[in-house]
Amino acid sequence: MKKILVIEDEIFIRDNLIELLEIEGFEAVGADNGEQGVLFAQQQHPDLILCDVMMPELDGFGVLEQLRQDPVTAKIPFMFLTASADRTNLHKIRELGINDYILKPFNVEKFLEVISSRLEDFNVK
Repeated sequence: MKKILVIEDEIFIRDNLIELLEIEGFEAVGADNGEQGVLFAQQQHPDLILCDVMMPELDGFGVLEQLRQDPVTAKIPFMFLTASADRTNLHKIRELGINDYILKPFNVEKFLEVISSRLEDFNVK
């Protein structure tokens, strides 16, 4: 079973994403801030990370930077979740080499398609 880590500071969103992913047959776990997310990724090695961009303390960009510096987590597929369609943020996301991001709110079917596609791209079995 594929494990997906959801790093999201808004509990309602995090719990809904976890429930949706579990219904679809994934093992989904959550972290309520960036620091916890980095620790979990280092300890549990998820198959995919979904991470909110705007969080207190350690934002999504900081999470990505820390994960990419660690050889154990550097290759884990990573996707941003963001409520901001701000061109600056989207440009920064692309500059970091992240091709997939999900704008909140999102269509559930499209969300699941993007998740499946990202896992296939990385041959996560």
